[in-house]
Amino acid sequence: MESIHQYAFKAAEAANCAAEQGKFREMHDRLFANQNALALVQLKSYAEALGLDSPRFDTCLESGKYAGEVRKDLALGAKAGITATPSFGIGFTDSEDPNKVKVVQTLRGALPFNSFKPVIDSLLAQ
Repeated sequence: MESIHQYAFKAAEAANCAAEQGKFREMHDRLFANQNALALVQLKSYAEALGLDSPRFDTCLESGKYAGEVRKDLALGAKAGITATPSFGIGFTDSEDPNKVKVVQTLRGALPFNSFKPVIDSLLAQ
């Protein structure tokens, strides 16, 4: 993650710190809208703009409180074969465990609908 985008790891931590204050989605959206502006000072300014308790957010972010969780998520993604953001696992609900999906095909990258349609159509035809 850090080898691809030097600020991505800290941005993921920032999203978790924002979640503590009920603003995960808002921070997520802000981070994606500003992918070229994710330095620490910018992450803190986004928190302030979202109305977060700045001292609480800053302490969370600077402490690395969620670093382990972010690393765990990265490991789970790697184990599942996720190598790009975004990635989409397309498949069926597992008949033995409806909380799981049996992935038939993975699509990687920000692709147009035309890339998804034939995959989905072939699965629906089965």
